[in-house]
Amino acid sequence: MNSGYEKLNLFFERITTITFFQRVFNWKSLKSLSYQAYEEFKTLISISKNLSQDIIQLKNDISIHKNDNEHLKNTNQTLQSEMKILQEKLNANTMENSQLKRENTIFKQTEDARRIKYEQDVSALNLIREQIQGDRKKEIDEKHSEEIDKINSLKETWSHHQEKVKEIIKMICQKHTIEYVDKVPFKGSPDNTIKICDEFFILDAKSPASDDLNNFPTYIKSQTESVKKYVKEENVRKDIFLVIPSNTSDTISRFCYNMADYNVYIVTIDVLEPLIMALKKIEDYEFVNQLSPEERENICRVIGKFAHMTKRRIQIDQFFERQFLDILNKCESDLPHEILEKVIDYEKSEKLNPPQEKRTKLISSKELEIDSQKIRREIEAKEIKVINIQELPANENM
Repeated sequence: MNSGYEKLNLFFERITTITFFQRVFNWKSLKSLSYQAYEEFKTLISISKNLSQDIIQLKNDISIHKNDNEHLKNTNQTLQSEMKILQEKLNANTMENSQLKRENTIFKQTEDARRIKYEQDVSALNLIREQIQGDRKKEIDEKHSEEIDKINSLKETWSHHQEKVKEIIKMICQKHTIEYVDKVPFKGSPDNTIKICDEFFILDAKSPASDDLNNFPTYIKSQTESVKKYVKEENVRKDIFLVIPSNTSDTISRFCYNMADYNVYIVTIDVLEPLIMALKKIEDYEFVNQLSPEERENICRVIGKFAHMTKRRIQIDQFFERQFLDILNKCESDLPHEILEKVIDYEKSEKLNPPQEKRTKLISSKELEIDSQKIRREIEAKEIKVINIQELPANENM
């Protein structure tokens, strides 16, 4: 074909080789090329018309231009054949264009569905993330609240420590017929004062001011000096007792202070009754000055043994506390996860109910001794070795 129809040739080549994505994304350039090819095609039609006129003219002069006429006929047939082919291709192109439009519509619909699904998935993911963050915040807040409640509970216990000590001492005095002095006849206002054999025994309640126990030993030491004002008074015993909460005893390393002119003892609430009973032994004598050296020695021995047993009990409790904590830590670190979860389930189902203490019921030493012997016999019957308390590690600085 004449080289003057380059656009037409290029259009046919593009139509025969065009791909799906070129149809979608290069349709504009193809459309522009089809217009240019069509212009050439119109030119070709115009030429064909001119040739038809030439053929009529040549028929009049057939004798002269017979060979040219045959050639023109062949050319005309060729052009008509090409035109037919072009028309068929144009029809095919029209159908293909319609198909592309339908596919493009389907593609847009699919893309919209994907976009909607993506937005829904993102929304659901954000909702899950917010829920997780909310649950985590709630867990942190609950844990923080538990810690605050624990601290407030300790503070409340310590804030009522003075009233509790007074209530217990009054109950002990009433039970054992000991005089509790509400208003002392000397200068000062000690928390609790009892009178035994015309001597005043002072038992001051001391508790932490906050949940920080680091400064509590220093505070106790300063209080051993502040009670000096009492011992200067007439008939005030030179032995002063500072009563602390039981759950603060592990912060105290020294339970007896020799202040030259007087002594200060640090005791807990749970030893008040045996302590007061030991002090009451003085009433067995009409006059303190009539005590023999041996009797004085016996009293000192009882009080000294009591102080030793108190400190020893605290020491043993601290020893077992460390051992139990070590065992608990080993359970959490050494047990397999499945077994640890089962252990936690059993732990939650357990409940320990120690004997309940009643105010009007005296704890009988004889009953305690009978129960102790019964437990020992059961242990021996089961061939379990009984550990002697004296075998436990001792702190010589106590």
